[in-house]
Amino acid sequence: MAHNQANQVDEILKDLQNTPGFKAYIILNSDGIVIRHTMDSNDNAVQHAHHITELYNDSVAQIKGLFDHPEDSRVENVRMRTKNYEMIVSSVNSYTLAVFQEDTA
Repeated sequence: MAHNQANQVDEILKDLQNTPGFKAYIILNSDGIVIRHTMDSNDNAVQHAHHITELYNDSVAQIKGLFDHPEDSRVENVRMRTKNYEMIVSSVNSYTLAVFQEDTA
């Protein structure tokens, strides 16, 4: 069963990398440790992971402060755009996926 799930993850990541505009991805565990990436170096991936973890956790905390009901404050993803790229961060269970793509605007 776990082998099948690993194959599904590999297929999804392969499809993701074939998406026009794709630049890189980072997968983090619940401790913010990089477990997989396509960045240009491990040091760069670790540095991004640190900032992504802080950004995501701060975003979740701020959103919780905006809404009265917990079900209204569930963060599904955080999306940011700069001049050069767009970053989408999504956390599911104990894993976080950050995807970087070219800005299409």
